[in-house]
Amino acid sequence: MGKLSIEQMQERVRGAVVTPGDDAYDEARTVYNAMIDKRPSAVVRCVNAGDVMAAVDFARENELDLAVRGGSHSVPGFGTCDGGVVADLSGMRGVRVDPARRTARAEGGATWGDFNAATHAFGLATTGGIISTTGVGGLTLGGGIGYLARGLGLSCDNLISADVVTADGRLLTASEDENADLFWALRGGGGNFGAVTSFEFRLSPVKDIYGGPILYELEDAPTVLRSFADYIGGAPEELGGFPAFQLAPPLPFIPENRHGDPFTLIVACWSGPLDEGPRALQAFHDFAPVVAEHVGPMPYPALNSAFDALVPPGLQHYWKANFVTELDEAAIEAHVQHAPGLPAVNSTVHIYPINGACHRVAQDATAFAYRDASFATVIAGMWPDPAANEANTAWVRDYYEATAPHSEEGGYINFMADDDQSRIRANYKTNYDRLAEVKRTYDPGNLFHLNQNIKPGPTPS
Repeated sequence: MGKLSIEQMQERVRGAVVTPGDDAYDEARTVYNAMIDKRPSAVVRCVNAGDVMAAVDFARENELDLAVRGGSHSVPGFGTCDGGVVADLSGMRGVRVDPARRTARAEGGATWGDFNAATHAFGLATTGGIISTTGVGGLTLGGGIGYLARGLGLSCDNLISADVVTADGRLLTASEDENADLFWALRGGGGNFGAVTSFEFRLSPVKDIYGGPILYELEDAPTVLRSFADYIGGAPEELGGFPAFQLAPPLPFIPENRHGDPFTLIVACWSGPLDEGPRALQAFHDFAPVVAEHVGPMPYPALNSAFDALVPPGLQHYWKANFVTELDEAAIEAHVQHAPGLPAVNSTVHIYPINGACHRVAQDATAFAYRDASFATVIAGMWPDPAANEANTAWVRDYYEATAPHSEEGGYINFMADDDQSRIRANYKTNYDRLAEVKRTYDPGNLFHLNQNIKPGPTPS
């Protein structure tokens, strides 16, 4: 049988196939991180699962690299490639809610903004990130940390089933009852096992929340971080949010003469009864004097999109990450030393708590292995000027090297850079070998390798 030609693939797909020379090519190949500038041989703008199957078949039969793009937020640029095929799912953004069953099914290119808009109409939500333009697929496959994680668990903990195009071009359903090994691996194992065309989630009653950002002087950072770490372990699980470092953006609630200054802050999210919000956040006000805040009741989707303007497409990105079991004095000192060097208002450092419901899932119950970690830290270097890439990348690396000795060996794969491949085994601890076995079953040729890659395990002798 001959290889599938690009003309044959074009006949199979409903969506457009964009190739070099087409007017839409430069737009089609562009991804979120402006550091990434690659030229695929074809971008398949998929509109259904059949289109994804055709793109997978074309890449496999022609032995080409295959990139799968959902929300396109991959910092390492895994949603594109040089000379290969991009299965672009960003046109597949439908979300269907079943309010009676409290479930929602999202297509593979949906963003959390799409998802939250659909579920909020019914007073329902699930854990879903910090930025609304983030893709549902990428976040969930890596685990899924967000405001609601302490109460509801990770995004992947709320996954009921997924439709997956595997390396052989088949469309499979993965759930506890069907292809259970694949379902286990999808919940934290990243894009290693196929292209997911839809995700079915369990929803919980969350409509309006009480929260927002609370800013403190940078000199109070040690007290704020220490107090937050001591408090959050025993706080009600409806209380989400995280401490962070940020240059003050030009927002009305921040004194104008402080715009551009570095601050430590807590972004709070109380998802319990609204009238209990002020009391729930009182501890944060007691940590240290508050310089400015924008706290109050708001729709949950409003908080999930509150920082979108700081991270538009087209910035330069370089990130590093680690899990943290204990935010000790040495770790806090490293943060305080390096955070003042934030290179741009877009850059930030977040320290996400992942206790509560996240800890009630066994380490081997899903691929996400760090169920004993208390925090997931990300040093997110983001800036507009490519001329600053060398200096700002160095700031991220220096910061990471200072905090790594006080952290776990592994990190959250959604925050990893493209030079973190050597950390893959550490990211999954004792789950790695099982993941390699599942990879061998569903992708023995490692077609899905443009990711934080888990290589297929050896064939049993």
